[in-house]
Amino acid sequence: MAAIAAHTITADAVSAGPATDAGPQWVNDLMDALGAPGAGLAIALENLFPPLPSEVILPLAGFAASSGRMSLLAVLLWTTAGSVIGALALYGVGALLGRDRTVAIAGRLPLVKVSDIEKTEAWFLKHGTKAVFFGRMIPIFRSLISVPAGVERMRLPVFLGLTTLGSALWNTVFVLAGYLLGAKWHQVTDIVSTYSKVVLVVAAFAVLVFIALRLLRRPE
Repeated sequence: MAAIAAHTITADAVSAGPATDAGPQWVNDLMDALGAPGAGLAIALENLFPPLPSEVILPLAGFAASSGRMSLLAVLLWTTAGSVIGALALYGVGALLGRDRTVAIAGRLPLVKVSDIEKTEAWFLKHGTKAVFFGRMIPIFRSLISVPAGVERMRLPVFLGLTTLGSALWNTVFVLAGYLLGAKWHQVTDIVSTYSKVVLVVAAFAVLVFIALRLLRRPE
């Protein structure tokens, strides 16, 4: 009897698959309670708190749609709506902060000059639309790009249009990947986690180069 019970437990464990296949429990709880709007709420939170991984939430929502828990179209619409709502909140933070306050804060930071802020401002005024659109497809920056857009008071219809389009493209790719892969949806996160690490390493290297140049240029 003990051998039979042990065999049964082992078979159940194998059929359940690795624990990671289920995804973060809080995301599952939201989708179980709210359906597709729960996936949208999770993505809105991901925009406000960038460490929350959209590359996990979106494929998981696609898998949920493939298993019949919710409509694929509803998932695409609600996750895009969540992205826009989260981005709009950060745009509001930037607008409330304002240019003068941003410059004043930056001026107090070590190794940062007001001239650097002015150059960044000029760059954003020239390339801001591209930054907002393509920034939606870069981990971490996809959330943070909304703040300078708010600081520079980018026209709200333009910001919303670019954010909606960029977010819809990003979300659709990952939701469909999870939908098509089914129970193997987590393979998407393995690929994107590598992409995210590369982006973070490049960003960290750029910061280190900036600091090194500033230190070398400082008078002794």
